[in-house]
Amino acid sequence: MKRSDLDLRRDQIIALLAENGALSAQELCTRLDVSVQTIRADLRDLDEAALVQRRNGMAQLRQQAENIGYLPRLSLSHGEKHCIAQAVQPLVKNGARVALGTGTTVAQCARLLATRQDLFVASNSIHAVMALQNAPGAQVDMAGGSVRLRDLDVISSASIEFFAHYRMEQAIFSCGGISPSGEVLDYNSEEIAARQAITNCARQTILVVDSEKFGLDLPCRALNIWDYDVVVTGAELCPQLRQLCHDNGCKILLAGSPL
Repeated sequence: MKRSDLDLRRDQIIALLAENGALSAQELCTRLDVSVQTIRADLRDLDEAALVQRRNGMAQLRQQAENIGYLPRLSLSHGEKHCIAQAVQPLVKNGARVALGTGTTVAQCARLLATRQDLFVASNSIHAVMALQNAPGAQVDMAGGSVRLRDLDVISSASIEFFAHYRMEQAIFSCGGISPSGEVLDYNSEEIAARQAITNCARQTILVVDSEKFGLDLPCRALNIWDYDVVVTGAELCPQLRQLCHDNGCKILLAGSPL
């Protein structure tokens, strides 16, 4: 089996466990149409990677909170997130001033942006800052305040005040989910406030969101996807959302398709 097929199936396993809480190997093999032996091998490897926990014949994600932990999210839709980053990379030119938000998709974007020269970056994500460590000529400013150790980022009043001091050309950020009607959602009001602070400091706003986040039902909302300048995703938006984006001047970039 090709490595990409293996990664895709394990992405699907993590997504199913994130959605259902716990499933047996038999339930997973039925849903994914593979053998029990294949699923057991996948679960063993995911367990060794500290992503999945097996107990009493059931499998579940090791870390569950208001959002699943950073490492499980890193494995979710990994291939799609890389394609999203590839679509974002040409939007950022050498010498650009860029604000980077939190999350695994933004961190993936930062890894590819490390090929750009002389960037000026402001971020509240330690993962994004680390990804830019070897970017030639880069200047990187990091938000201060209390660090969320689970995600290695800063989401607090300090991070909100931090972005208010900058005039950036572009802001690249994600969100917790997208409702069926196009509302941009998050798990708590602090996430919403941090995203708003990032978008307020930039001339062009770029929302990056993988297909797993569409259709989620989360408690907090702020704006709609068409309120941003660019949305980069691997998901095919429904005709109604595409039309609303077009009418409001929001450009949709489908990850993996020609720009």
